[in-house]
Amino acid sequence: MIDGSALANFTWTELLLRLGLASILGLLLGFDREMRGHDAGIRTHALVALSSAMIMVSSLIIYQELRTENFAPDPLRSIQGLAQAIGFIAAGLIFVRRGAVVNMTTAANIWIAAAIGIACGLGQYRVVLVGAGLALLLLTALKLFERFLPSEKADASKD
Repeated sequence: MIDGSALANFTWTELLLRLGLASILGLLLGFDREMRGHDAGIRTHALVALSSAMIMVSSLIIYQELRTENFAPDPLRSIQGLAQAIGFIAAGLIFVRRGAVVNMTTAANIWIAAAIGIACGLGQYRVVLVGAGLALLLLTALKLFERFLPSEKADASKD
C-alpha cells in the first residue's frame, strides 16, 4: 500500500492551486456553452478539468511512490488514457441535425477543459495560463466576428 510520503511532496497550497485552477478555468470555459443552452455547461467542464487534474496529480504521486532503480512507472500513460476517454465523450456530443454537424465547439471545449486539467495537474502553470487565455479568447472574442461570416456558415456553426 502507498504510505503517502509522495503526497507529502505536494503541499496543501500546491494541491489547491493545481486542482482549484483547473476547476475555475473549467467553469469559465463551460460558461460559454451554458450561456448558449448546451448540455455540457459549467459543471461538466469544471468536472472534466478537475478530474483530469486529479488523475495527473495521482499519476505523479504513484510515480514517485513506486519508482525504484529497476522500475519506473510511466505517468504519460495517464495522459494517453485521458485523451482516449475525453475523445469518446467528445465524439458522443457531436451529431448531425438537418444536414448540419452540431456541437463541434462543445466537443472541442471539452477537449480543452481536459487539456487544462492535465496541465494543471502537472503544475505547468505557464501552459495553463496561455492555453486557457487563448481558449477563452477564441470562445468569446471570435464570436463577435461571426456576424461577418456568410449566413449559411454562421447558421451551421451555431452549436
